[in-house]
Amino acid sequence: MKPPIGSYAVDVRTGRVGVVMGHESPYVQLRPYGGGREWDVEPEAVRPATPTERLRAATAYANARSRGEVP
Repeated sequence: MKPPIGSYAVDVRTGRVGVVMGHESPYVQLRPYGGGREWDVEPEAVRPATPTERLRAATAYANARSRGEVP
């Protein structure tokens, strides 16, 4: 699966939610919610994120910010 750039996807190998930043053959490039270092995932290991997964990622990021763990 090659999800659209800007959409949210899950790396099924790790369970991490990321924003699709690009497609660099043969990989899908994901960036963590809230920013950070991109990582490459094989297209067969990516699926669209559910609304619940997106909310969970946003909440984790907000909590980390409130604790001063991210800029």
